[in-house]
Amino acid sequence: MDKDLIKFLIADYQQRVVNVTSHSREYQLDDKLNYVFVGLRRAGKSYMMFRQIEHLIEIGHRAEEILYFNFEDDRIDTVSTLDLDLIKTCYEEMYDCRPIFFLDEIQLVDKWEKFARRLADQKYRVYITGSNAKMLSSEISTTLGGRYMMKEIYPYSFKEYLNASGIDMNERNTIYKNRIDIAKAFDTYFYFGGLPEISEVNDKRSWLSNLYNKIFFGDLIARFQIRNDFALRILVKKLAESVKQPSSYNRLKNIISTTGKKISADTIIDYIKYMNDSWLILPFENIDSALAERESNKKYYFIDNGILNLFLLDPNTSLLENMVAIELRKKYGNRVYYYHKNVEVDFYIPDEEYAIQVCYTLKDADTKQREANALIKLSARLPVKEMVIVTKDEDGIISLEGYQIEVFPLWKWLLK
Repeated sequence: MDKDLIKFLIADYQQRVVNVTSHSREYQLDDKLNYVFVGLRRAGKSYMMFRQIEHLIEIGHRAEEILYFNFEDDRIDTVSTLDLDLIKTCYEEMYDCRPIFFLDEIQLVDKWEKFARRLADQKYRVYITGSNAKMLSSEISTTLGGRYMMKEIYPYSFKEYLNASGIDMNERNTIYKNRIDIAKAFDTYFYFGGLPEISEVNDKRSWLSNLYNKIFFGDLIARFQIRNDFALRILVKKLAESVKQPSSYNRLKNIISTTGKKISADTIIDYIKYMNDSWLILPFENIDSALAERESNKKYYFIDNGILNLFLLDPNTSLLENMVAIELRKKYGNRVYYYHKNVEVDFYIPDEEYAIQVCYTLKDADTKQREANALIKLSARLPVKEMVIVTKDEDGIISLEGYQIEVFPLWKWLLK
């Protein structure tokens, strides 16, 4: 790369990124640690960088300390490993201060990991993003040798979505003042998900379909060199149609085999791992199963309601449970399970002793009794301090057999 071009880009990026207005996110970063932001395409990994730059400026760092570089810039032809050192050298010729590195889409540079490790060893502060197609979260901890913290970036929570839509959720009594606007925003969020750009798009379904195709062909087919793309396409569709049910590898194998494509259970296992590595799906285990069955008979939810909705004809009940799953995974990580042994409870967090059922409506008396009884039966088998039923629109309290079960509409539960 030409040094004049590098210096021009450093100055240009510096001027632009310090003036980017970013929406606040529900993530806390330690200013003394290095980070790699991982997550679904378009989930806002680059904007996490911009938010951190904004924060650093607010606490007293100068704009000149920011060394942001976007390796996907079309003004750059190719970048080699040697160019990474050249970027650092050019910065040092321009400024006297010690840089804070923000390296966006760095996976485009071969052997970038060595440069990133060296920066960390030299005690620089470094923030990195990269495309899922070439930089998987499962590989990063190995390649970077524990020098970086991985920060998982999810689509917007409902609160983040409202803030980005101009509804200030930190304002006192905002739920009551903006009830109509919140209800309208929730309807869009429920069906089209929380990817940050979706609120700015008119044809949301086409945008989501285009994004899914990039994930399918880029992050899955190309990255893992999958030849049987038809089988993978059917697998994604069947998982989408089954988000509320456990799906064993053998069951999925048999379903795909009925389409005329022979596929082994081992290949199903590989494909599901690839989908998980690419942040398309979120697996949940049955807490009451033996280890082997936990691994082979999971529930699979999708990382975003908008992507899930591309595959569904009658989406409401699946989208409701999927959105609860996303929120719980964001909040509790892999500490969330489902329970299925003679009785089924949708979600259980043992550390919190918290059990959740999801039901679209409780207007039918038998349905109400069934959902409440499942929670009560679970409490006889596992420790439960808090019982909740999440519905689409209903709220209240169910008092049964000495237990108090809270009922929340989804929008209110998401804002708890």
